[in-house]
Amino acid sequence: MDDGRSTGSPVVHGFPHLETVRSAITALYRRLSYDGVRSYATSLAPIDAAFSDQDDLYPGAQRVARAVVQHLHLPDARMIVGFRAMEHAADVELAAGPEYFVELNDRFRTHRRDIGAALSHEVTHVLLHRLGLEFPGTRDNEILTDTVTTYLGAGWLLLDAFREDQVSSQKLGYLTPEEFGYVLAKRALAFDEDPSPWFTSPQAYTAYEKGRARALQDVRQPPLAAAGWAGRRRYARDRRRARDRPDTPPAPDAPYAFGSGPQGLRVSFACPVCHQRIRVPVRGRVRARCGLCRTVLDCET
Repeated sequence: MDDGRSTGSPVVHGFPHLETVRSAITALYRRLSYDGVRSYATSLAPIDAAFSDQDDLYPGAQRVARAVVQHLHLPDARMIVGFRAMEHAADVELAAGPEYFVELNDRFRTHRRDIGAALSHEVTHVLLHRLGLEFPGTRDNEILTDTVTTYLGAGWLLLDAFREDQVSSQKLGYLTPEEFGYVLAKRALAFDEDPSPWFTSPQAYTAYEKGRARALQDVRQPPLAAAGWAGRRRYARDRRRARDRPDTPPAPDAPYAFGSGPQGLRVSFACPVCHQRIRVPVRGRVRARCGLCRTVLDCET
C-alpha cells in the first residue's frame, strides 16, 4: 500500500476518484451478492484494532492481523507480519496461501496506533485476490482495495489514520480523506451505522462529514422522489426535451438519461446504494427495486 502521496507533499482533498469508487461498490455487490455484502453488517470493533505503545510489537501486530482476517471472513488465512525500511506504507505477498507475508514500514514500530489501518488494507488485498476481483492498473486496483476495505467495515481505520496540521500531515491509502468519508457514509446509510464515535482524529471526522454530505446527494438526485426543487425542475425540462426530440443526447453532467422503447419513454439512472444502472418507464410515480442490492426506490419520473 502506498501512502497515496509523496513524503512531504500536501494531502489531496475532494472527490477526484469518485467514478472509480462507485464502480468498485458495484463490482463488490456483483461479486459477493446482496447476501454476501450484508454478512459484513457489523464493522471491525475499535477494541480489536487497538494497539498501544505498551503492547509488544510482533505479538500485537499478529493479534490485530488475526482480528482483521476474522472480520473479513478469511478464517484459513494466516498473516505473518514483519517490519522493514521501505518506500510505501505496507506490502503483502499474494500467493496461493494459506500463509501470507505482510511487511509494514519501519515507521509503524513507533506509530503503532495506525498498524490496524495498514493491515486492514493489506488483508483486503488477500480477500480480493481470493475472490478474483481486480481492476486493471495499479491506481484503480488500489482504489478498489480502499473502497472494499471501507465498505466491508474495516476501512474506518484508514480514515482515522488521516491527520493534518500546519506542520505535517499523514494519510494512508489512495482515496482522499473525503472519499474515504464518502464510502464510509455509504456503508453507514446501507447498514444504519454511525462510525463517527470511533474517530480519534478530528481531521477524520471533518472528512467524514464532507463525504457524508456528498453521499446524501446520491439519494436526492432526480428521478428519485427525494430530489430537491432545483433538480426536479431541471429533470422536467430535460424530460420535455426528450419527448420532443428523442435523439437529443443527455447532458454530460446529468445523473439520468432518457431513451425510447417499445412502451414509450424510459429513464435510466444509477442506484444510489450500489450504483448499478436502473431503467424505469416515464409515467409519474414509480417504485423501482434494484436487482443487485435490493433497494426499493420511490421515483417521480
